[in-house]
Amino acid sequence: MEIDQILDRIYLLPEISKIKLKQYITEVSYPKNFCLMEAEKVIPHIYFLKKGIVRAYASTEDRDITFWFGNEGEPVVSMKSYVEYNPGYENIELLENCEFYKLETEHLKKLFNEDIHIANWGRKFAERELVKTEELIISRQYKTALERYKDLVKNKPDLLRRVQLGHIASYLGISQVSLSRIRAEIKL
Repeated sequence: MEIDQILDRIYLLPEISKIKLKQYITEVSYPKNFCLMEAEKVIPHIYFLKKGIVRAYASTEDRDITFWFGNEGEPVVSMKSYVEYNPGYENIELLENCEFYKLETEHLKKLFNEDIHIANWGRKFAERELVKTEELIISRQYKTALERYKDLVKNKPDLLRRVQLGHIASYLGISQVSLSRIRAEIKL
């Protein structure tokens, strides 16, 4: 997905503002299994996924808990680092070879002070990330694993072909055996 499409999905900028913003965006790529972000570290940049899939997870003593998948067109950001410049709690692992657009947070915040349109873009960006987080929390608290699986099938069907079932089971908060039962039940 091209950077103009990604930026426009967040908030439509006047062309001059978009040009200012894009001058600070670079393209980077990393291999499958690369850890893009580590928990307990400040991440001083935002990524936008051009190509590939990533997962966000937290580690406990005995397992990793996947709580988010990102694919083409989505921002990949540690909001705690972005907002407070404090270490984040998430790890971001690349599940495929990935290409990103990278934006240094410091440059973005400088642009907020110089261009009201970019400041509004940043506000919409933060609002969208907040709503996404709220939806994840509500889904975890109030929906069954079956309902969450159906949401995944409906909203991100390509993930089921591209992501290991173990990661999907972790995301749903169930074992792989339970996931197999859910998948068999849906096929009936």
